[in-house]
Amino acid sequence: MGNRFLRRAGASKIIQKLAAKAVLERNLVEDGDRILIAVSGGKDSTVLSWALSAIRPAIKRRYELQGIHISSDFCACCKKSVLARGLEEWGIPFTDRFVPIIGRLKEGEKMNCYWCSTQRRTELLKYAVENGFNKIALGHHLDDIIETFFMNMTAKGCLSAMPMLLSYRKYPVSLIRPLGYVEEQQIIACAAEQGILKAVCTCPYGINSRRRDIRTRIADFTGNSGAVKRRIFQALSSGRRDMLVEGE
Repeated sequence: MGNRFLRRAGASKIIQKLAAKAVLERNLVEDGDRILIAVSGGKDSTVLSWALSAIRPAIKRRYELQGIHISSDFCACCKKSVLARGLEEWGIPFTDRFVPIIGRLKEGEKMNCYWCSTQRRTELLKYAVENGFNKIALGHHLDDIIETFFMNMTAKGCLSAMPMLLSYRKYPVSLIRPLGYVEEQQIIACAAEQGILKAVCTCPYGINSRRRDIRTRIADFTGNSGAVKRRIFQALSSGRRDMLVEGE
């Protein structure tokens, strides 16, 4: 789906349509859900917040929303006041929770993306359980899901990605990714159309990440074609196990 189509159809309408489609097809949201949105202040989670508020009339389901920002001891420049005002405009309460991510490192251990992600996810789960939320919404989009698939395949030797609905066994909480059908370029266009400002800082540990390398490689072999990316995405949920090489 190219930029010309986005301008013609309206990026915000495209996001609403794809988010509603994902929610209904994947049953991501049900009546009575209390949904905690993990908001970093970046375009993805902020557009997700807007979309979950905007699609309420279309999906005709009753649910509560609240945004939560995880602050840390190494990245504190997020413009939280800007983020909070945006969520308030969409009727979404906002809270902030501090996590000493570097402070939790044991002697001899080094800071890395996996450690940070694990600590943040743990705090999200704790807050959700303590405050009666049954779902956590994350802002991962179609490109994130495809990138994760290729990262796991090339680095770990396994076929796995990011499920759009993940139910935990140890917690009464599920993760949902309502933007799973949305390309990153569509999110960028929607943010511009809605006047959504980026209120997040740049992580000093993720500048040379493996994900950036995989993103570049995917862009090269797909030609950045939305149609090709969507066929890859479709393959992730329609693979034939009988045609794979059997494990040891």
